[in-house]
Amino acid sequence: MEIKKVTERIQNDLEELARFTATPGSGCTRLPFTKEARGAVEYIKKEMAEAGLLVWEDAAGNVFGILEGENREAPCIMMGSHYDSVINGGNFDGIAGVACAIEVARQLRERGVPRKRSFVAAGFCDEEGTRFGTGFFGSGAMLGKWDVEACQRFKDTAGISVYEAMEEYGLDPKRIKEAEWRPGSIGCFIEAHVEQGPVLAAKGTELGLVDCIVGIQRYMVTVKGRADHAGTTPMDMRIDAMEMAGRVISSLPGWAREYEDGTVATVGYIHASPGGINIVAKEVQFSVDIRSRSNRHIDEIAGRLKEALEAASVACGGSYEMEQKLKIRPLHLSEELLAVMERACMDRGYSYQRMPSGAGHDTLEIGQTIPSVMVFVPSKDGRSHCPVEWSAYEDLAKAAVLSADLVEAVLCGQKTSRAILCGYG
Repeated sequence: MEIKKVTERIQNDLEELARFTATPGSGCTRLPFTKEARGAVEYIKKEMAEAGLLVWEDAAGNVFGILEGENREAPCIMMGSHYDSVINGGNFDGIAGVACAIEVARQLRERGVPRKRSFVAAGFCDEEGTRFGTGFFGSGAMLGKWDVEACQRFKDTAGISVYEAMEEYGLDPKRIKEAEWRPGSIGCFIEAHVEQGPVLAAKGTELGLVDCIVGIQRYMVTVKGRADHAGTTPMDMRIDAMEMAGRVISSLPGWAREYEDGTVATVGYIHASPGGINIVAKEVQFSVDIRSRSNRHIDEIAGRLKEALEAASVACGGSYEMEQKLKIRPLHLSEELLAVMERACMDRGYSYQRMPSGAGHDTLEIGQTIPSVMVFVPSKDGRSHCPVEWSAYEDLAKAAVLSADLVEAVLCGQKTSRAILCGYG
């Protein structure tokens, strides 16, 4: 397979998809159930169809393209990533993995690979969770983890629920369970992704083979006090929601640093109400994102968060609510699939290294029950979730070629165990 040809096709796809943003000139903003998301989905559908795939969009807004195999009932090999973005993000996060999956389908056809089972390219809806504070919506729906009640419960900052957003987008949220795939129908999952960190670029390594993904817990905390005049209310007579929130927020980084193993805790969103410069805050809402390769460490920080909120509420006379938005355990990826990819890297002459992922991906959700593997490509200066995010198209082409080698091995029933060929779920 000529790497130049693969590079050009991936570059064309990503440059076309970059047009679907709510913030032209200021990075990619493609939130779920928006006109930008719709534009990207329609382009993905077109490219999948031109690659010879049978295409459909499911009840959750995911888009799939299937390259049918001889045995349509056998567990498929699925590859993909997400098409949504963060606010003012980059043009590679998530969507590059969708482009690579479509490219793998093209390569399988061009190589004339005999297919004993089907290959499925996937573009998932709302992996980021930026709009509704959740994450893994599309891949979770594929696994049967979303229902109507959850779609009604989770809302964005404007008060619009997932349910309402889906209806506005043209989907029927009452049919969300129809997005679930039959247990055992997916044999393994592959995801190509930009690293979003500096390791590969700093070392000059072409590809990263991910062996572990951190677990994540996300919370939205609401601290309640009383609005008062900022100048006339004595300090000992206030019920200041901002003071309560500040006591807790300032403690989080120190808790994470105690572990010295890469555990992190982040407050990325804060909103005060009424929000006046001369008003004691009545209410403060803030997010908490905790990540670690150790689930015990995540649980411990979450426990300390609750204890600190209790203490601050008692000390200041207020109250709080703590809503869990996401909980997912750390994941160790398939050693068997990693070994196949390592051999393929050596055969191709690609430099590689095994590495963990500090970011969550659709693989983290899917890999909880299905054998999965990820391949990273270098991110320039380690930058991601920002407009300057950049990965070389040729590096993405190498990831696509490597993934096609893995898919070919599994499709032909070689170098994989009966467990993977028969599917999990």
